[in-house]
Amino acid sequence: MTGHSVEAEQDHLVSVIVRDEPKVLTRITALFGRRAYNIKSLSVGSTENPGLSRMTFVVTGNRGIVEQAMKQLEKLIDVVHVIDHSLEKFVDRELVLVKVHISNETRVEVRHIAEDFRARIVDVGRHALTFEVTGDEGKITAFTEQMRPFGILETMRTGRVALTRGSNADIPSHVYHDGESAALTAMSTAVAPREQEAQTVENLF
Repeated sequence: MTGHSVEAEQDHLVSVIVRDEPKVLTRITALFGRRAYNIKSLSVGSTENPGLSRMTFVVTGNRGIVEQAMKQLEKLIDVVHVIDHSLEKFVDRELVLVKVHISNETRVEVRHIAEDFRARIVDVGRHALTFEVTGDEGKITAFTEQMRPFGILETMRTGRVALTRGSNADIPSHVYHDGESAALTAMSTAVAPREQEAQTVENLF
């Protein structure tokens, strides 16, 4: 018996450089919402170029659907550049604040675990310690799970941020991606509007 294989859904890390215009975030999230994508995390911040911001999404879906979403993003007039982090090696980080319940019996053990993760104490109370942890997704998740038995009172994760590794430019282009690396290309070179290119993309939304 034969059947068609179904591509499994997985997390995809995508950065989008946008112009600082009103409602640009609403337009981008609405694009994902119309296709019922699950945005697992979203981070927004300023860039090295005044007037441009960087959005980093973690989107859950199969590869083909996410690629279509990125093409649709390029059609938006306020979008300057779309970066698919699966095409090149990247460095990513996330920050979490975790408030953990403590007692006289657990205070020392909780501190020792935090030291192993290089977590920083940002608030001290009689019955709770609040930690700041920075790292990749695996480290953040591991720290949270280590603290769970003591009682997590509150937690807040920022969502992932990412940059293409500068060392990509030192690796031959045929090793893991097509064409030349964009690792050393400043985003300012991509500020020109992309409306003409966008017109060639079929609108599936």
